[in-house]
Amino acid sequence: MRKLWIGFWSVIILSFAVLGWAGIKIYQEKPPIPARVVTTEGVEMIMEGDITAGQNVWQSLGGMEVGSIWGHGGYVAPDWSADWLHRECVFILNAWGQDNFGADFDKLTAEQQAVLQARLKSLMRTNTYDEATNSVKIDPIRQQAFDDNLKHYSDLYTNGNTPYSIPAGTLTDPTKLRQLASFYFWTSWAASTNRPNDDITYTSNWPHEPLIDNVPTGDAIIWTGFSIIFLLGGIGLLVWYHASQPKEPLAERIPASDPLIADKPTPSQLATIKYFWVVAGLFLVQIIMGVITAHYGVEGNEFYGIPLAEWLPYAVTRTWHTQLGIFWIATAWLAAGLYIGPAVSGFEPKFQRLGVNVLFGALIVVVVGSMVGEWLSVKGMLSGDSWFYFGHQGYEYVDLGRVWQIGLLIGLFLWLYLVGRNVFAAIRKGGEQKTLLTMFIISAIAIGGFYMAGLMWGKGTHLSIVEYWRWWVVHLWVEGFFEVFATVVIAFMFARLQLIRIATANSSVLFATTIFLTGGIVGTLHHLYFSGTPTAVMALGAVFSALEVVPLTIIGFEAWDNIRLSRSTPWVAKYRWPILFFVSVAFWNMLGAGLFGFMINPPIALYYMQGLNTTPVHAHSALFGVYGMLGIGLMLFCLRILYVRNDWKDNVIKFSFWTINGGLLAMVLLSLLPIGLLQTWASVEHGYWFARSAEFLYSPTVQVFKWLRAIGDTVFAVGAVVLSLFVFGLATGHSLLKGRSTDKNQISKK
Repeated sequence: MRKLWIGFWSVIILSFAVLGWAGIKIYQEKPPIPARVVTTEGVEMIMEGDITAGQNVWQSLGGMEVGSIWGHGGYVAPDWSADWLHRECVFILNAWGQDNFGADFDKLTAEQQAVLQARLKSLMRTNTYDEATNSVKIDPIRQQAFDDNLKHYSDLYTNGNTPYSIPAGTLTDPTKLRQLASFYFWTSWAASTNRPNDDITYTSNWPHEPLIDNVPTGDAIIWTGFSIIFLLGGIGLLVWYHASQPKEPLAERIPASDPLIADKPTPSQLATIKYFWVVAGLFLVQIIMGVITAHYGVEGNEFYGIPLAEWLPYAVTRTWHTQLGIFWIATAWLAAGLYIGPAVSGFEPKFQRLGVNVLFGALIVVVVGSMVGEWLSVKGMLSGDSWFYFGHQGYEYVDLGRVWQIGLLIGLFLWLYLVGRNVFAAIRKGGEQKTLLTMFIISAIAIGGFYMAGLMWGKGTHLSIVEYWRWWVVHLWVEGFFEVFATVVIAFMFARLQLIRIATANSSVLFATTIFLTGGIVGTLHHLYFSGTPTAVMALGAVFSALEVVPLTIIGFEAWDNIRLSRSTPWVAKYRWPILFFVSVAFWNMLGAGLFGFMINPPIALYYMQGLNTTPVHAHSALFGVYGMLGIGLMLFCLRILYVRNDWKDNVIKFSFWTINGGLLAMVLLSLLPIGLLQTWASVEHGYWFARSAEFLYSPTVQVFKWLRAIGDTVFAVGAVVLSLFVFGLATGHSLLKGRSTDKNQISKK
């Protein structure tokens, strides 16, 4: 154990040192935001403060939930950086074509086009930023292109755009429209202008735009190769290590009957039941929002002919869909921690039930308050800067206003206190479970602390800096330490059932966590290849994100161990379906996080795929498939123990299990993956702008695959509804088999 602890803390310290160093480099080498953009003739095109003000306008309208910037965000509207860049290039080429050859660019000969493209590349790629004056000088033709793009975007936001799911009247203020255009121009400028004394742009030549020779860099190709080498090497070492370890029995002696049958839930444990009701309710609302959001991709602003976008714009439904996913999954995990607390310490601390109830009330306030605020912000009903504090921050997965964000953080620290005082009491007692409990408290502290990364930016913080800290929340908080926490909780539950030995749980949890975090912490950087970051970020992100996949290659052993647990003795049958949800976590870890994750993570792949439907392939199969299934499994495990004396209607859970998993698989394989692969072809062949264009996304072939999604969505939704009704039915008794018990040795029947 001593060696395992040394390895664990070495990985933590070294990984965060590397991640911190990368953050410093991002701060130092981020694309500059010029105070002014002027033409060579002295005409001021963008005035001081317009770019940051435009960023705020973009945020308040939903930001990343409508279209994307630098590839991060929604998928129905274009990537605004790529869209602006292509429109600007086409305008300039057409203007030059008319001036020099009397025809638009696409009507010219190949030789004439080559001449104009070489001229355009020189114009766009040359860096004219002057640090002394904090300004950029541009050719007058670019001001004309700016005015033409401003006219296009003003019409788009004022009169609405059905293919992009943007309702009429979304933005009508001319000043704000010009500020928004200034922000879009800057993101495009950073994506097309070479870094000082270099031949690659601030975004490492992303997006793919053949008109200015924006093509993958040598670093993208080289570090993709290194990532594959590290992946294969890591797999070889881990398989060798796993094969060298002795195969231990599940437990010294599995009990003849359920060891928890005599347990009596404490008042605070009973109080956690309502958390699981909220989990079920939020899960249903999230699915409804997902169905509406997906359908907007077919009809734009309508839902089967109903002009629903007038009341619930795409920006709102997608915001709620992504945010509620985080909320209900986190609620399930937090409730599991609250339930386990008294079980760990062996007693009910003073005012524990009151704390659980207060935290529940705070949860409701944050969820409802943030959702209402986001709707008001997108609808333009919040004045001044109130959109940032009470409305919509505009950043995917961290959309909620700053006040609600702080409220959630306070709630997490209250949760940490309620759980921690139980765990510390148990640690002080010593014993064999001390290591497991220490890991429990470390992961709980990380859950409370790492959400603070979401407070590291302000209203006008540079986008590259926001992206750095945002992925601390999304990757480290959600995908990192929550998974560590879940691993510890599952091991503790199995140990309480005496199905595994404490010593085995201690070593396996510590080893698995160390291996997972070896790639997981620095692997955060793979989200930042093209976000205005230096090439060192690409190198680190490529190598360590490959290492994230390594432990997933032996995930089948974990799945088989869980299956063995479910079959180990007759009384374990009552826990079969919670355990099988953990088995499904292993499957989706392999498929969603492993296969689909590595499909898009290497730099050369992500260069073409970022922000295409290959991203939601990974997001749905990993976020829900892994973390959602974990949340459901933890919820059912806690409820199974709370209702340990009762038989469940297991056929209901069985139906839900297979429909949820089958529906998710159909959603991915029948719709999201084919569309993503078609988009990838379009991105490689014609440019990234085309893969995200309405022309391509509303083509007949793509529309067929969009409609095919209804099959998987429907099956999935039916399973989710059945699961939620089952959870509510436990309280009413409708989900219980009346008068029957699975344990013949119990003294009394409930």
